[in-house]
Amino acid sequence: MPSYLSPGVYVEEIDKGSKPIEGAGTAVAAFVGIAEKGPVGEPTLVTNWSQFTKTFGGFVPGGFLATSVYAYFNNGGGICYVNRVDGSLTASTGSSAVPGQLALPGRAAGSAPVLDFSVRPSVTGEVSIRITAAGADAPADHFTVAIQSGAISESFPNLSIGGETGGENAAEAINARSTLVQVAERPQSADAAERAPALGSYQLAASGSTALAGQQGAALAPVNLSAFVGDAAARTGINGLEVLDNVTMLCVPDIMAAFQHGLIDDEGVRAIQTAMMDHCAAARDRVAIIDCPPGMSPQQIQNWRVNIANYDSSYAALYYPWVQIANPIPGGPTGLLVPPSGLLAGVWARTDNERGVHKAPANEIVRGAIGLEMQISRNEQDTLNPVGINCIRAFPGRGVRVWGARTLSSDASWRYLNVRRLFNFVEKSIDMGTQWSVFEPNDQFLWAKVVRDVSAFLTRVWSGGALFGGSPGEAFYVKCDAELNPVEVRDAGQMICEIGIAPVKPAEFVIFRISQYSAG
Repeated sequence: MPSYLSPGVYVEEIDKGSKPIEGAGTAVAAFVGIAEKGPVGEPTLVTNWSQFTKTFGGFVPGGFLATSVYAYFNNGGGICYVNRVDGSLTASTGSSAVPGQLALPGRAAGSAPVLDFSVRPSVTGEVSIRITAAGADAPADHFTVAIQSGAISESFPNLSIGGETGGENAAEAINARSTLVQVAERPQSADAAERAPALGSYQLAASGSTALAGQQGAALAPVNLSAFVGDAAARTGINGLEVLDNVTMLCVPDIMAAFQHGLIDDEGVRAIQTAMMDHCAAARDRVAIIDCPPGMSPQQIQNWRVNIANYDSSYAALYYPWVQIANPIPGGPTGLLVPPSGLLAGVWARTDNERGVHKAPANEIVRGAIGLEMQISRNEQDTLNPVGINCIRAFPGRGVRVWGARTLSSDASWRYLNVRRLFNFVEKSIDMGTQWSVFEPNDQFLWAKVVRDVSAFLTRVWSGGALFGGSPGEAFYVKCDAELNPVEVRDAGQMICEIGIAPVKPAEFVIFRISQYSAG
């Protein structure tokens, strides 16, 4: 209370109004990956594509960070943070000390080299080699090779090593028709995944295999598992995002780039993805967008999810398959297959801005998609959806759409992605909007203020369509009274407020029951 020592009129301002709780942001992505240049160990705010290229450079052959950030903005993303990892995509088995030669490993993790490429003597300059899957109907060991050097572009579809499984013999086809490279085959394995070369992009030059360069052209060590996981104190990798309070989505697309280049195996992929989920669960305000490995059929991804990547987290969502976009890298093939996480982060942000975080980010167009690595039928999705694999499908006349909205949780309460993200939004908003109550006198007046402010906020959430119920009383309740705060709780310096909300669930299965009836 102020002291009044002399007669006079005193005017005082007294705070008796409510303190509105503002909704926390929900559409801020964080990307971790490999870039041409830029700071390492310093999560950097990026608001548009031009700012990204100025800070981190352009598209990196074989890398997915730049293409994912580009796809994020193209699909409606607003702002994001980028944390560059220290390392390159120099594959331990995908390069050679011999000038102009390149040894490609098999597609299975840890496979020995299966093809040896060498630049023809007449070629000068850099040669780009890209290995892609032959198609959904082709055998598992078939592949397509695209070769580019300057204005010369060559394509060799539906190849196989040895040509014994129906595809054209890779060495014979390339050696007979290519003007850029020659190929030699290694002894074959019995495993189909080891007979086909690893998918990805590789650079080859007359002066020797080239690696991605860092700032000022300094050669970087190959990226590894620890570089992606990072350290919170050093602000590196995934754990370096711990200092950011407004991030709501986490993407690490270059996990798959490192996997394709043989720098990490499947176990390493799962270790990094587990670190993503653990980071999001600890932060309690963000969700990880998990990429599926490339080149998998629906049966293979179902087996990978159930028997190998046995994840269980409500703070993660898995998407399948990879998406084909127009290749932004000059001199490469027309189409480029990329992990879906960057595109989906943009779809999430667009849905949040247009409809709200309570709307499941599904049945939405994937902008920039010109195809899919694998076409999925309804029967195939019947086996994938129940295990939390969100499919991306192409529908005639309706484009490429996201056709799933589940988390990787086994708990039915957290099955749907929009429910998890709605709770993240509500919890973060209440946390930020009630900081004023700390150290206030813990009495019934404080309890009433908290109930009033939280109820006003949840009423706005309900009126926006995020909560189920015909009235605010049906949609939520807020309780903060003497029953929850007896003397022993108050003596411990605590104030307990209990909140219950009824989130809306997506209409995942729309059922029309049609029957015959007699008119009249």
